[in-house]
Amino acid sequence: MPNPLLLFTAQIVAIFSVLLLAAGYIKTEPKARSARVFALMAVFVILYLLNGMTANHIDPQFQLDLSRWQLIIDIGPSAVSGFFMLYCFLIFQEGEKFPITLSVAFAFQMLLEIIMVTINLSRATAQPGGIFSSLSVSIDILQLLFVGFAIYWTIKGWRADLVADRRILRWFIISVQGALIFAVVFTENFLLVGGYNSNPNVQALIVFAIALLTFGMLLVALRFDFVSLSHVIRKVAELAEKPETEGMVTFDVGSFDKAFNDGRLYREAGLTISMLAKKLKMPEYRLRAFIQRELGFRNFNAMLHRYRIGDAANMLSDAQNLNVPVLTIALSVGYQSITPFNNAFREIKGVTPSEYRKKNQPV
Repeated sequence: MPNPLLLFTAQIVAIFSVLLLAAGYIKTEPKARSARVFALMAVFVILYLLNGMTANHIDPQFQLDLSRWQLIIDIGPSAVSGFFMLYCFLIFQEGEKFPITLSVAFAFQMLLEIIMVTINLSRATAQPGGIFSSLSVSIDILQLLFVGFAIYWTIKGWRADLVADRRILRWFIISVQGALIFAVVFTENFLLVGGYNSNPNVQALIVFAIALLTFGMLLVALRFDFVSLSHVIRKVAELAEKPETEGMVTFDVGSFDKAFNDGRLYREAGLTISMLAKKLKMPEYRLRAFIQRELGFRNFNAMLHRYRIGDAANMLSDAQNLNVPVLTIALSVGYQSITPFNNAFREIKGVTPSEYRKKNQPV
């Protein structure tokens, strides 16, 4: 059995760390949807921790009676996976629309959870069988699926992300947050009988892990503006930087636009930032910094979309291209299929390529 005082202390540290992280995020970016989603996720994590303090094995002096709130406490934690998925999407897939199928799946999972918890609380026996067991497994699988999508969106586009601190954040989320949430969901739903409240040692391990993670995140957040890991790395790189070698090209906004736009380098399919750096004869880290600071793009792909869609829009409004298929235009400006072209065009121009062509063709 874990030490009761140590377990209680870890729970309190975790709860207050989560609260402070959520409050800090909301205060820093009050209008950001990701901040509101993180705050909701924090609330559900706290409910999860509070639920652990109601277990029978908890020392009476630290045990809580939350029977009046049992429905909310039982339902809330199951939403953590879905909100973690949404949180990662909002941070790392800027400008994209959240897939409607996953929205429906998340809503379906929560509806099933509400039904299951309501039935369990109203029954004399705690474990319904038959169809309810199948539904319970479906809920568990959906939660793991949501965490999987969160990790996928965190990994996706890492190389194209021009914000150094955010690239570090991606690895932190993958290696720590995502792994912890996945492990907790998998352990709770597939390895433990009766949940972690019935397994004191496992509960203690989970609580200590959450406390360590959240308190560590809090310390990083408090010091991030003063001691940023990426800032230190950049400073070291600047000190160790060698003088510019002969043949290395330097750019301002005008010269970059001339080389990139007039040379139509963006038309190369599958173009990456490392490939572009080689073509422009400049170090990749400088190109990343230039695009972010001077051009104002946080993501390399966002810059590519802007140039490619601008070129495609000119082609679509040209009377000589009236009979050229939209797919042909998409391929000619660098896209490898029609779907990402249509999505990017609609996002930037507000209409589909076909609608744009109709509106901008000369009479």
